[in-house]
Amino acid sequence: MARHQPPLPMLWLLSDERIGAPLARLAVELPPGSGIILRHDTLPDAERWRLLRRLKHIAAGRRLVVILAGTPALARRWGADGVHLRQHQAAQARAARRARLLLTMPVHDAAEAAAARRAAARAVFVSPLHPTRSHPGAAALRTAAWLRLARRAGGQAIALGGMTPARARALRLQSTSSQIQPGWAAIDAWAEKAAQRRRLQKRNCVPT
Repeated sequence: MARHQPPLPMLWLLSDERIGAPLARLAVELPPGSGIILRHDTLPDAERWRLLRRLKHIAAGRRLVVILAGTPALARRWGADGVHLRQHQAAQARAARRARLLLTMPVHDAAEAAAARRAAARAVFVSPLHPTRSHPGAAALRTAAWLRLARRAGGQAIALGGMTPARARALRLQSTSSQIQPGWAAIDAWAEKAAQRRRLQKRNCVPT
């Protein structure tokens, strides 16, 4: 039986082991229909598999898409909805398509944009649009350069790097003339949202 590919999200959470909040806590902040890229590469396989299963459990009730950063074979074996191929793994794009996995890739420059187009990635994470804590010192692309890379890469362009809802709205407005409808992804924005929720819950639970 052919594997059914899920709809392509426009809003994403990328996991980062440097963020203190548990990933599952951040996942519940996502609106229904969003996506998660599970990286956490340094975890032992058994722990990483359990984390993926936890995310899939959350995803089932919220129509989330869970993508595993790794190989197509591992993504399929673990039951992920798709695979996030790093640039050095681009040759495995054909295997991802054969497995009917949703394929995503990162893009930081023109060469990587060309590789993502050749790989026929359905979504490309073009970054960093703004300065970001996860890559301190990295030069930000800003809008014009971001749009150029998005056009070169093909697929659905997802903005990453210092993104917030306000910056996502601004990018959509600036992208109108280019006929690009960008999605966006974040790490810190979801961590901050989860932290705000916990602060509010603590205030509400203080005895009077």
